[in-house]
Amino acid sequence: MAKQFESAPPIARIILYVKDIAKVAAFYERFFGMEPLPGANEGWLELASPTGGCSIALHKAAVSQKSGAAIKIVFGVADVRAFKDAKEKMGLKLGTIHTVGSFEFCNGKDPAGNSTSVSSRGLV
Repeated sequence: MAKQFESAPPIARIILYVKDIAKVAAFYERFFGMEPLPGANEGWLELASPTGGCSIALHKAAVSQKSGAAIKIVFGVADVRAFKDAKEKMGLKLGTIHTVGSFEFCNGKDPAGNSTSVSSRGLV
């Protein structure tokens, strides 16, 4: 039975928590042709392939945080609150909505404990 995916949000970016953003960015730029996107700031750099696909965001890891295994899959939605409200009615558990500048996001986990996020970053 085929499923309908009209309301399925795209994967917008995958966040990698890293200790050295510059070093990791250089790796992806050098070996995979990724290019920095506008909007970098201290603790955040997003890279994209010139051929498309989801981006990789490098996020400064906290001192106590492991790097190399901590990732977060981010689903891009224009209206985080509406998405959260609709999906929580279906049983999805998401955390508090955070506002950073012009975008919002909230976090959750998949059944295996992997971090996920719903974010309007880059969509609003």
